[in-house]
Amino acid sequence: MITYKLIPGSRQVLKRSRLRLQLIALAAEILGVYAVFKFHNELHMNTLRSWIGLSTICLIGFQSPLGFFSLLFLGPESATRARLARWHVFFSVVIFLMAIVTVETGLTENFLFKHLKRGQEALSSTL
Repeated sequence: MITYKLIPGSRQVLKRSRLRLQLIALAAEILGVYAVFKFHNELHMNTLRSWIGLSTICLIGFQSPLGFFSLLFLGPESATRARLARWHVFFSVVIFLMAIVTVETGLTENFLFKHLKRGQEALSSTL
């Protein structure tokens, strides 16, 4: 999503850049999920962050192959692909926001579980 805003170039350059970044993200996602299941003695799915993160990963796992195969098999001029594009963009934004919420709830949990006091590092700087 951000690729189209940040990287200058033709549509083909943007598509290739986006594909490369998605492959890197997929590798990082697989590595992260592997690390969670491998190195945690107990898998705690009793926090809000756990369920939001799992839902985000499931949506990514559903949307990525669907988007790839619809582009590959439907072709660039298909009316069905045009209808799917609206949903693809919508769920891309939803997934992006869910990832942000997952990170923010993780930071909040870390702050609360460690019983950190309201100190200078916890406050936003006001200039």
